[in-house]
Amino acid sequence: MVKPNDHAEEAKTEAALQRYQERKRYTDWVAKMSPAMRAYHDHEWGVPVHDDQKLFELLSLEIFQAGLNWELVIGKRAAFNDAFHNFAIKQVAAMDEEDVEQLLQRQDIIRNRKKLEATITNARAVLNIQAKYGSLDHYLWHFVNGKPLVNRPKSRAEIPTKGALSVKIAKDLKNNGFAFVGPVIVYNYLQGAGLIDDHVVMQD
Repeated sequence: MVKPNDHAEEAKTEAALQRYQERKRYTDWVAKMSPAMRAYHDHEWGVPVHDDQKLFELLSLEIFQAGLNWELVIGKRAAFNDAFHNFAIKQVAAMDEEDVEQLLQRQDIIRNRKKLEATITNARAVLNIQAKYGSLDHYLWHFVNGKPLVNRPKSRAEIPTKGALSVKIAKDLKNNGFAFVGPVIVYNYLQGAGLIDDHVVMQD
């Protein structure tokens, strides 16, 4: 005869095994990162950002990452900063078609015309946001009432690619003149800038 306690112990063992397997998958995933990607993951990703220039940089990098992968973009981050004046908003907003043509000749960045043009368009949109709301920081963070939205996923599989918040913000960004800002890109952006906290919670 199987006792109720036996079922309880079996369930505990199964749960412990699942936690171990998830922890191992997560550890293996982190171990495969390049040093630059690991540093970004450990020290930047998900940390709340309130500096407009930094917020603009992260949005721009997320756009370049679309259809590719974040590790590739992080590896080219220094080159992107060089190409876009360290993402100084006014300087990028002043760039023109001639600048785009020059950027298309560079070997060290992602040479996608639409993404390059979107970066300049978005710099101009940021200036408009600053004029209307005081700062990009204030504009973005008002969507979450100034506090990160904490989801506490138990595994990477539980992390969505978009949500109601990113759909709402993507629509508002487009209405304010931003380009290349779909709900998936915006969700990734909100994660990176710390507005959404999707750090996986590893259970004991």
